Amino acid sequence: MNGMGRKALMSGLVLAAGLAAGPAAAHFRLISPVPTLIQDEKGDPQKKAPCGGTTANPGKPSGAVTDIKGGQPLHFKLTETVFHPGHYRVSLARAPEKLPADPTTTTRPGTRGPISTSTMIAPQVLPPLLADGLFMHMIKPAAPQTWEIDLRIPNVDCANCVIQVVQWMGEHGFNPDGEFSYHHCAVVNIKRDPKLPADRAWLAALKI
Repeated sequence: MNGMGRKALMSGLVLAAGLAAGPAAAHFRLISPVPTLIQDEKGDPQKKAPCGGTTANPGKPSGAVTDIKGGQPLHFKLTETVFHPGHYRVSLARAPEKLPADPTTTTRPGTRGPISTSTMIAPQVLPPLLADGLFMHMIKPAAPQTWEIDLRIPNVDCANCVIQVVQWMGEHGFNPDGEFSYHHCAVVNIKRDPKLPADRAWLAALKI
């Protein structure tokens, strides 16, 4: 769901689902578009903002670049290889350092540090966001869950721009590299469709 204008009260959802025994790790693999880092079977390395890796393992670049026509949908596909309640957010920027900060998280004290309880989902999806509150879930599936969605890409020219997929996790312990979020990115070349009007809000946001 895109920008539902509400708070994701994950602590209450987790309790309702009977999952509040304690924090655990989560992982996801970005399948489409092809990510900037080569992933293992769990999607690692993925902790560090903005695009994955860890302090100990920055990851090996994949070299992948996805060509996209502006104003058209781009297919996203990911698998949550290790379950954790939460949701996903998708952003677009000209460079990794231009991506938005991770979602602000409310926490409660835990025996080994803070534990995430809630975050805000954007009330309106505006640049640099392409979507927020995607694939919200709180009940552990019988097998790793795969999600897919088509998201419209703005009609702009943007070479070597970066799409980021962030997984925000509720009831998750603090990790120094990524706090309460995990990250994957993809490099994209967007070519504007001259038959369609340019997306002026995105032109301004991307400073094109």
